[in-house]
Amino acid sequence: MFFRIIVLLVFTLMSFQMIAQLKSLPRRYINKIIRDTTEISKPQLMVYPVLAYSPETSIEFGFSSLYVRYAKGDTTNRLSEINAFTFYTLQNQFGGFLEHAIYSDQNKWFFLGKLKLQSFPLSYYGIGPETKNQKLAKVDAFQIQIKERLLRKVHKSIYAGLEFDFQNLSNVRFINYDESISYEKPIGSNGFANFGIGAGILYDNRHNILNVRDGIFAELAFLHYEQKFGSQFTFTSINSDFRYFHPIRKRNVLAFQYLGQFTLGNAPFSQLALMGGEMMMRGYYIGRYRDRNLMAFQTEYRMLPFSFSKRFGSTIFASAGLVSNSIATSKATNIVYAGGMGIRFLLFPKKDIWTRLDFAFTEEGNGIYLYIGEAF
Repeated sequence: MFFRIIVLLVFTLMSFQMIAQLKSLPRRYINKIIRDTTEISKPQLMVYPVLAYSPETSIEFGFSSLYVRYAKGDTTNRLSEINAFTFYTLQNQFGGFLEHAIYSDQNKWFFLGKLKLQSFPLSYYGIGPETKNQKLAKVDAFQIQIKERLLRKVHKSIYAGLEFDFQNLSNVRFINYDESISYEKPIGSNGFANFGIGAGILYDNRHNILNVRDGIFAELAFLHYEQKFGSQFTFTSINSDFRYFHPIRKRNVLAFQYLGQFTLGNAPFSQLALMGGEMMMRGYYIGRYRDRNLMAFQTEYRMLPFSFSKRFGSTIFASAGLVSNSIATSKATNIVYAGGMGIRFLLFPKKDIWTRLDFAFTEEGNGIYLYIGEAF
């Protein structure tokens, strides 16, 4: 673990040095990134190389771009962001995604969605809360996902609207780590295409979704997948997400999040509730635990910035989560825990956008995550 941290920091410093040495880049562009010379009301675009590490990818190379703006240049509107990323990893994973959270003028409309294309081999541990910490197979597949939420403000900070989700998994191969271990392949192991339609309602009074200083986000949504919609499987997914951010003095923030995903019907293995990753339950391999239902909670204390620095800060965080086949069979003994700390660097001072380097720890291993914007 210590060696991985040193390698990541060394490569990160090298990448910054290489960027500094690219004298052919316009000085004005460098100033916009490092010094943030762009007027706060103006749109801002940054394109940069990425070197990162996580348990799912090992070392990851890629290019990322972040575009932020206020509708009509009015800073009383909420900050909109579009984030694009292409990557290749030492685990032979590659792909790209485009995520957006866009507010219209006066925040009347809210468009929240993502497009994902990737060949992303991941380890499969089985289904259920009591699966062993032993990889059964590497799942090699090509995934396409298009998810969009079209929401209209109905009262102050309350939004409601429609959403849809298309997911396609093709060229699926389960490559066993140990041929002597037998297991039943899950639903969807031969690939699938599912299309879901649903609705959602949310309360959102956050001003800057990349770094929330004060506010509440609460969402309840459902998606129904059925053959008449073009889905191979029939099931319903219900999602709940509650986040609360409380400012402490001028610099610090205490943040909480509850996340619930509940599945009714026969969902394929990759559309079950997955625990782990860079957002919730950091430190656990994504999909280490998976089942029909997931309930997870995390809290984080953010010091942004330090009292002695204008552009550096840190966080400490802790989380607990549980997966189960049904709510009735949930056991407190199946709850797993994670925690860690992070370093923050203020990327765009005028728009209060930070980049994060998180170190997470669990009973089964550790994780390192490098991203722009907070985990929640």
